[in-house]
Amino acid sequence: MRRAPAARRQRCGSRGLSLDTLPPLREVIARHGLNAKKSLGQNFLFDGNLLDRIARVPGPLEGRTVYEVGPGPGGLTRALLRAGANVVAVERDDRAIPALAELAEAAGGRLRVVDADAMTVDAASLAGEGAHIVANLPYNIGTALLTGWLSSEAWPPWWASLTLMFQKEVAQRLVAAPGSSAYGRLSVLAQWRTTARIAFTVPPRAFIPAPKVESAVVHLVPTSAMSSATPAKLSALTAAGFGQRRKMLRASLRGLPGALEALEAQGILPEARAETVPVSAWAAAAALL
Repeated sequence: MRRAPAARRQRCGSRGLSLDTLPPLREVIARHGLNAKKSLGQNFLFDGNLLDRIARVPGPLEGRTVYEVGPGPGGLTRALLRAGANVVAVERDDRAIPALAELAEAAGGRLRVVDADAMTVDAASLAGEGAHIVANLPYNIGTALLTGWLSSEAWPPWWASLTLMFQKEVAQRLVAAPGSSAYGRLSVLAQWRTTARIAFTVPPRAFIPAPKVESAVVHLVPTSAMSSATPAKLSALTAAGFGQRRKMLRASLRGLPGALEALEAQGILPEARAETVPVSAWAAAAALL
């Protein structure tokens, strides 16, 4: 008899559950009363092909650890497990914990569910060095989590890559080039230490409930930092520069001593505006502060 592929062979739990015999997500959601909560920024994905596509973005996951935030009913979690990953999933919605417990039983020890707030847990300790972070992030905390992961004092970071779902507008800011309307503080922070790309976009109709905006999956891979600047210095410099982005730098940086001189040392004129300054110049200037 032909055996199932290694990534799909699972040890069954006490009730005979396996990844191949799990009930459909819609049934799980109905049974556990998991209607999406706006207060938690929840929008669920049901399309298995789309979820598998997200799980392929980081590359091969067989035997690798994946850290997932906000799994909800576990749609993306299933896809990650199908890809062969060992998943650490952090969920603060108590309603989802029983459904995730069923999925953990079916996963044969490859899923650990942590009932906690992702904004307060020590993700590095939970997931371990070299984990991939893959998540359909709740809209209300997505940018804050990303900023925290990009602002680690230690670099390279504990994570191997980030594969994250954002509103398309946020995704465009992450990859924006100088001179574009989307280019700003988030662009500088992301591109200072990582290579960032939009893997693909996702229409509103793919979600339940459908958001009012398009979404996009972004993939970020850590690289060597462009300078010896600290995240705090870069944040202070870009906050001042982009805080009044329509003004010339000589005006917007007036309140930050040494900032204008540090940018002038990179060949940036005082008459320039923040959105025209390349990432490398922001990083080098921040190192001089």
